[in-house]
Amino acid sequence: MFEVGIGLGVIVSLIFLEGLGAAAGGIVVAGYIAMFLHQPWTVIITLAISFVVFLIVKILSKFMFIYGRRRMVISVLLGFIIGWFVRTYALFAFLPSDYVVQVIGFIIPGLIANSMERQGIIKTFTVMFFAAVVVRFLLIIIFNGKLFV
Repeated sequence: MFEVGIGLGVIVSLIFLEGLGAAAGGIVVAGYIAMFLHQPWTVIITLAISFVVFLIVKILSKFMFIYGRRRMVISVLLGFIIGWFVRTYALFAFLPSDYVVQVIGFIIPGLIANSMERQGIIKTFTVMFFAAVVVRFLLIIIFNGKLFV
């Protein structure tokens, strides 16, 4: 089911990119977010890390030439490091939830941060959430409402 969600995310993201001219945070991000919509704290933590990465890259760009591939690599690397730190040290264990709060994927925060840098925060979050909801809805239809927990 996970593979289907990611595949649908790629298709829906491509449709949004071509139809609206706006990326859903990265080609695989909508599928990953859709798979975790039932865990809102995980989505919120992932987006918070993405925003922190976005701010760090903005600050670094005042002292370094950061553009294109370099910005992408720095964003993904920072997202990976911060996500690893959050996972390793369970920084959000105090949050009230029935599951372990984690970060979605290893490169997802960096992809979202890179997209926020290119097209803006509001546009990225709006398209990403709308695409994720469409993917989740398609998954519910395909699997007759029997989604994982």
